[in-house]
Amino acid sequence: MYFCRMSKELKSWIYLFILSAIWGSSFILMKKAMYSSSGEEIFSDTQVASMRMLFASTFLLPFAVQALRKIETWKEAGLLALVGTCGNFFPAFLFTYSETGISSGYAGMLNSFTPIFALLIGFFVFKQRLTRIQLIGVVIGSIGVVLLMWSGSDLSVTGGWSHILAIVVATLFYAISLNTIKHTLQKFKSFEITSLSFLFLFVPSLIIAWQSGSYEEIQTNVHASDGLTALLILSAVGTALAVILFNQLVTISSVLFASSVTYLIPVFAVLIGLYFGEQITWMQSGSMMIVLGGVFVANYFSRIRKSRPV
Repeated sequence: MYFCRMSKELKSWIYLFILSAIWGSSFILMKKAMYSSSGEEIFSDTQVASMRMLFASTFLLPFAVQALRKIETWKEAGLLALVGTCGNFFPAFLFTYSETGISSGYAGMLNSFTPIFALLIGFFVFKQRLTRIQLIGVVIGSIGVVLLMWSGSDLSVTGGWSHILAIVVATLFYAISLNTIKHTLQKFKSFEITSLSFLFLFVPSLIIAWQSGSYEEIQTNVHASDGLTALLILSAVGTALAVILFNQLVTISSVLFASSVTYLIPVFAVLIGLYFGEQITWMQSGSMMIVLGGVFVANYFSRIRKSRPV
């Protein structure tokens, strides 16, 4: 198969753009799971997050049972649980909460804090060497994200600072998870990491979904079928499949490259909004090019041998 014969570099870029498209659309799916087209509430943020984790862990449960034999120590089990909670469980609740007060596009933009936290954790905790050109690329990408945020008049904040800080904390959890995968779980395949990490989320997700009244809402809300459709797509594609691809990306590339997906998510979020009738300005288009330029600089030119470590 041609894809199997591709270089790791080419595969990494393909994974990067696929993940950006999937996760760029996930923010809208979260909104559609919480609110109907007329603005009526379907499921609460807690219900959406818990059912998202429950559905995703259910999809992966048969594969997790098969992969259990790969866990040889309690330390490995703890690291997999850490990946599950930091990379999926906590962010799921933080993001759905944030979207009760800010737009999905703005949430996608704030998600771009991840590479910054990934660099800091990799450098200070795992003693990962960084180059000047990598830092320059991150700065360029960050400038593009800031400009993209500033230029989006229809993506302004309507909630409070707690909604913004929720995403910032979520991106910190993401950075912890991807550094853990890269530096401590290399013996596991990406599919095993995903299925096993979600195995630890099944019971708590089930309990929270039950306690939050999700099942009663499914039976009584007239828009429940629409919300469930969005949730199932979000769980199967935006969570289970996407996390498998992301873990594979982490294993074949660098932590910085994998975390760069969060720079492209805002681009796809805006493009999806354009498809649904939202307006886009020249300023937004230019900002997107800056974001892409930052990703390219950080991940391509960083391989030039003349780059000196910080």
